Amino acid sequence: MENDKDRFGEKTTFVERANEDIYFAAKEHELIEGMKAEFQKVEAARREGQIVNCPKCPGRLEKYTFMGFVLDRCESCEGIWLDKGELKGILRKAARGPLGAFLDRCFAKDETEKKS
Repeated sequence: MENDKDRFGEKTTFVERANEDIYFAAKEHELIEGMKAEFQKVEAARREGQIVNCPKCPGRLEKYTFMGFVLDRCESCEGIWLDKGELKGILRKAARGPLGAFLDRCFAKDETEKKS
C-alpha cells in the first residue's frame, strides 16, 4: 500500500498522497468559507427586507396595493403572494359591497389630517 500505482501507472508514495490530500482539503475549506460568507451576506440582506425572492421562481417581489392591502407581486411570473390574514381581509372587504366601500370612504380618517 505504501507504493501503489496511480491511474497513470506511476508509483506514488504515501507522503505524496497525504500532501496532495492536505492541499485539496485546504482549497475546499477556503471555497466553503467563501461560500458561507456570501450566503450570510445574502441572508442578512433578506432579513432586512432588501431582497425578497419569489417562492415559485428566481424573480424579486415588489409591493403591490390592492383594496387597501399591501401584497407582494413577482416581477417575472407576476404571481401574487399574500401574508397571513390578507386573503380573509380582502374577502371580507369585497363582501361588504359598494355600500361598505362608500361608508369606509366617508368615515375613514384621512392621512393628511394626521400630518397637519
